Amino acid sequence: MATHQSYLSDGTTLRSWLMTLDHKRIAILYMVSLTFFFFVGGAAAVLFRLELITPQGDLVSSDTYNRLFSIHGIIMVWFFLIPAVPNVLGNFLVPLMIGARDLAFPRLNLASWYLFMAGGLFTLYVVIAGGVDTGWTFYTPYSSTYANSHVILAATGVFITGFSSILTGLNFIVTIHTMRCPGLKWFRLPLFIWSMYSTSLIMVLATPILAVTLALVAVERLLGVGIFDPGIGGDPLLFQHLFWFYSHPAVYIMILPGMGVISEIIPCFSRKPIFGYEFIAMASLAIAILGFLVWGHHMFVSGQSLYAGLFFSLLSMLVAVPSAVKVFNWTATLYKGSISLTTPMLYALGFIGLFTMGGLTGICLATLAFDVHVHDTYFIIAHFHYIMVGGMVMAYLGGMHFWWPKITGRMYSEWLGRINALIVFAGFNMTFFPQFILGYLGNPRRYHTYPGEFQVFHIMSTLGASILGIGYLLPLFYLLWSLKYGKRACDNPWDATGLEWATTSPPPAHNFRETPVIREPAYQYETPHSDSKNKPNPKTRLT
Repeated sequence: MATHQSYLSDGTTLRSWLMTLDHKRIAILYMVSLTFFFFVGGAAAVLFRLELITPQGDLVSSDTYNRLFSIHGIIMVWFFLIPAVPNVLGNFLVPLMIGARDLAFPRLNLASWYLFMAGGLFTLYVVIAGGVDTGWTFYTPYSSTYANSHVILAATGVFITGFSSILTGLNFIVTIHTMRCPGLKWFRLPLFIWSMYSTSLIMVLATPILAVTLALVAVERLLGVGIFDPGIGGDPLLFQHLFWFYSHPAVYIMILPGMGVISEIIPCFSRKPIFGYEFIAMASLAIAILGFLVWGHHMFVSGQSLYAGLFFSLLSMLVAVPSAVKVFNWTATLYKGSISLTTPMLYALGFIGLFTMGGLTGICLATLAFDVHVHDTYFIIAHFHYIMVGGMVMAYLGGMHFWWPKITGRMYSEWLGRINALIVFAGFNMTFFPQFILGYLGNPRRYHTYPGEFQVFHIMSTLGASILGIGYLLPLFYLLWSLKYGKRACDNPWDATGLEWATTSPPPAHNFRETPVIREPAYQYETPHSDSKNKPNPKTRLT
């Protein structure tokens, strides 16, 4: 392989990294930051899972337990799950996939990382100063009256980070609209780009609602203005409407990018064109639009109108349709494909199974009578984690393994990667499937004590979490090991058809030496024939 000046060697000082305008380097900054926050949030989970081994509250107090699950949720949602795929893989790949030299606003891109870090520092200070005990949702009147913890500091951290999301979403929208290379029409775009575009719309339109809501909480606490606290003339139901109007679309900020990753991995390792490209692309937009209309299904037991509950139940069933379209089309792509069970493919298959389980239980929760039975139980925790952890984190790990050769120019240990994918899948199911049973049997969430008959399920969850922790730690070692000792990657080790694979590994600072011109649709893999045992070579999309 010919030597070239890659983006990694284009300046090696700390200042060159902290002041970089290269989207690829900013993606690396995000990756390092997110990994750190992930393990901070995971440490809180370790502590409260240890507490739950026994029915009695004998490890930490109830107040400490509240602070542990609160900071776990705040960090994991806003400092890992929401930014993980968009800010790491999206930052790195969007310009490469559309044949651009960089994002439309490189300085705004760097500013978004600094805002993210500023919000993260506020939140870390909250951890050091004693935590927050409102839960990750900041529900009022807990956050407005009863909380004696650092509510305003934690809310400020999330508030600042929201501006990072807005800048990132705006950058992606403008870049995708204005900087596509010649010939790259809308229906030639990779499905990852469609997912990022849909996600960016939600980021830009929904995040300001969260910012306003948290600002109102701060105004109420500081000035005593009756907004949400019924004791001084406020309405706590108003907070729930505002919070979930943002937070249900935020679920799709977390999962839509993961779906885009899966849509890249499945056709590559099935050696087939994606089935129903247009349907998957439109399903991404449909999820983004419908996601704004279903917030009330979080409030079935809150006191909202019964007719509103019926309406939101119907819409929640409807929003499941485009997600089901994606799962169906991925499965159809696998059918009669020449499947290679590589590490990224194992993560993709794990995603399909776990996301499907989470989606089906979501349909159950959209049913009014069932939701009343399991509301605020461990069933909710299991459902949420099957979508977010079983879905988004599996997709993130699959994407990291898929594009790691392009990001670093090095290959990792394939057999370690495969083993780790199986460890994560097994550990996840052992952790969260027992919680479906716990919830159905009536074990409420957010309690640090519980009846003794539930202990066996909690022990299973804690054991599974230990296995899952190994699965999250192991890639940190073998991927870092690969940076020095891994085999050098060729430009296209997977024989993929995406435009990002047409440049060197790792890419040069400005991505392409010449502006590419696209002549063919995406995913032009040759359909495998029954009489051929050889993997087909993908057709080039470049002139």
